[in-house]
Amino acid sequence: MIKVTYVAQDGTRTNIDADEGDSVMHAAVSNDVDGIVGECGGSMMCATCHCYVDDAWAEKVGPRSAGEDDMLEGAASEVTERSRLSCQIKLTPELDGLVVHLPEEQF
Repeated sequence: MIKVTYVAQDGTRTNIDADEGDSVMHAAVSNDVDGIVGECGGSMMCATCHCYVDDAWAEKVGPRSAGEDDMLEGAASEVTERSRLSCQIKLTPELDGLVVHLPEEQF
């Protein structure tokens, strides 16, 4: 199991245990984490799983792809250098303890 912490805008932290190979989006949706919608189911066709990778984890998570850049242009909340589509972050043992922050809104 890989631990992931989702931090809401009000500072509320939700900690979950996810399976290796799962995406950050799927783990959130499967555990009813408010703030991650994943409307397209993870096929990178929307930006409703937008998240901000915590600074401490940015290097391990890696950069976003060109496709993510395109989708994030339609994100409802501000896009920053830490913005990622959580459906594109696959959980590996190296990401155990990952912290992501949730945007103000997804629509």
